Amino acid sequence: MALNESDRDFRKYQAAWARGSASSDTLAGDRELERKIRLLVVAGLVLGLVFILHSALPAAEAEKISDKAITRAVESALYLDELVSAHLVDVETGQGIVTLSGTVDNILARERASKVAESIRGVRSVVNRIGVACIVKPDKTLEKDVRAALAEDPATESYQIAVNARDGIVTLEGEVDSWDEKQIAGTVAMGVAGVRDLNNRMNIDYEGVRTDQEIRAEIERRLELDPYVYEGMIEVEVSGGRVSLSGIVGSAAERTHAITDSWVTGVTEVEAGGLEVRWWAREDLKRESRISFATDEEVEQAVRDALRYDPRTAPYDFGVSVEDRQVILTGVTDNLAAKTAAGDNARNTIGVSGVDNFIKVRPEVELTTERIEQNVERALNRDPLLERYTLTPVVRNRKVYLYGTVDTFCDRQRAVNVASRVWGVVDVMDNLEVSAAETMKSDDLIQQDIESELFWSFFVDSDNIEVSVEDGVATLTGVVTSWQELRAAIENAFDGGAVGVKSELVVHEMPRYAPSYYRPRYNRPVP
Repeated sequence: MALNESDRDFRKYQAAWARGSASSDTLAGDRELERKIRLLVVAGLVLGLVFILHSALPAAEAEKISDKAITRAVESALYLDELVSAHLVDVETGQGIVTLSGTVDNILARERASKVAESIRGVRSVVNRIGVACIVKPDKTLEKDVRAALAEDPATESYQIAVNARDGIVTLEGEVDSWDEKQIAGTVAMGVAGVRDLNNRMNIDYEGVRTDQEIRAEIERRLELDPYVYEGMIEVEVSGGRVSLSGIVGSAAERTHAITDSWVTGVTEVEAGGLEVRWWAREDLKRESRISFATDEEVEQAVRDALRYDPRTAPYDFGVSVEDRQVILTGVTDNLAAKTAAGDNARNTIGVSGVDNFIKVRPEVELTTERIEQNVERALNRDPLLERYTLTPVVRNRKVYLYGTVDTFCDRQRAVNVASRVWGVVDVMDNLEVSAAETMKSDDLIQQDIESELFWSFFVDSDNIEVSVEDGVATLTGVVTSWQELRAAIENAFDGGAVGVKSELVVHEMPRYAPSYYRPRYNRPVP
């Protein structure tokens, strides 16, 4: 990583001293320089002492979060997560390493279980041994469904992908232009009911050759822009396209984010064995601003970089302007998924206080109303989370209106997302209802679950957030350090069982931020 000015000065004078060019005779004639050197030396000694003390902390600090406590926290988080059937998952923890076992009914739930466990404070790594006992489809039928899903998703329809299935295990082969495209193809395939496991053997065919310096610069920029990574504790080395990450991260989830950020164009391998997870590091660092974009111009450039790094938005020349940290997106795209991704990327950019997404969706090939309805219905029916429901899409002027009843709020949002990724759809109106079978918890229990979610989440500092609940609606008050922490706290409140969230949180880096009200979950707007 690049040295700051103090580091550069310290190393320069340290080297000069070693060479003898900073002798006592020379320094006597320059008292200001002598004072500066002594200050830098003292600062260096202090920093060194702090580092030594922190190095000695892990064993002692780890005792504050026992394996038993981590196991209980992971089990609680899985229980509260609507996507995972927690009663079928077993959790064991040894020295901060969580092992998940058991059985779930779809591959998305298995992957979700890993992400939930990684986000828990104190978890160093996750070993996922969960099996998938999904619905059984003939191999040929499964291959046909996966091919259709890839062909009908705007992000993957242009990829040349060979699909093979054997006993529910799907193998993807072919070539794509980036690691991100490979992951997107895998995600689309896993979103098909009947997929028990996935072998993603697609090759990455990079165009042109990049130097190690170019690769390193882009990785450092992506780490800098990632709101869930503190790049100041991570060292990046690149040799022949192979990336080596070392340093300290605050959680297993942050480690995963850093690895993902490192797969830029030209990278052939990412080695992260040198990244050590120490939860106390996150505790110290998250109270300080990681990076601050002082001007609207800097925020604008950060958003443009985020759009350029995402293969879903990179092909489009979207307009980006920023006024008082409020981002305005304009332009035209041929699919709703790209518009949604652009809005998400902007909202996830550090320093952004809000987003007005005025991007217009205008499909180049106009499909009939009947064809769009058929495509949306097929997409809903082959999704592993939605195939058990009877959902009705109605299309008017290429806008989809969804009707029907689902069991959970998670399934409701999933239906909206699935419909949004179908070619020809320009917007989605959510008219779905959540089954009354999902009973309301008491206000006291909701408050306890929310406080537990906040405490164990590495994304938020629960010490600065107060929770109260009335008639199922949670009110959050206090101070957070970023827009991302605010949104994470709101999601934690919903995960804890709130039917609505009133946010009165103040963002520290944006003191002018006004309190806002997040509508009840069953009325949450389509992003």
